[in-house]
Amino acid sequence: MSYAAATAVQAALFGLLSSAPALAGVQVVDALPPGGGTGTFVMLGPEEVFDQSDKSGAGAEHRVTVSVISDASGFVQAKSVASAVSDRLVDARPALSIGRIVGIRFVKAVAKRLEDGGVRRVDLTFRVRVEM
Repeated sequence: MSYAAATAVQAALFGLLSSAPALAGVQVVDALPPGGGTGTFVMLGPEEVFDQSDKSGAGAEHRVTVSVISDASGFVQAKSVASAVSDRLVDARPALSIGRIVGIRFVKAVAKRLEDGGVRRVDLTFRVRVEM
């Protein structure tokens, strides 16, 4: 097992999301914008990596969290963007600079209010299986 593909996985997810027609006009970032950001945006977030090597070769499972953060009233905007994120990632197989993505699967989503209800956040977790 290796963590070597972590940067390649992040770059591939960023590329998929930033080029998605359904996310046109939605900023994709890997860190909170200065001041916490306003509007609705997608943030690539935490990741856990697990060894998935077997006798056929080396591999890893990357559990990646992608967050949708929105200051729009209600959850409709955040959930709509979260749905577009999920549609774009599930079953995608973008090219990597190292290894190859075998598949991307949805694991879970958690929707919550932040800042006394003024901000909505949907954290989506995906399992990205990589063969080396």
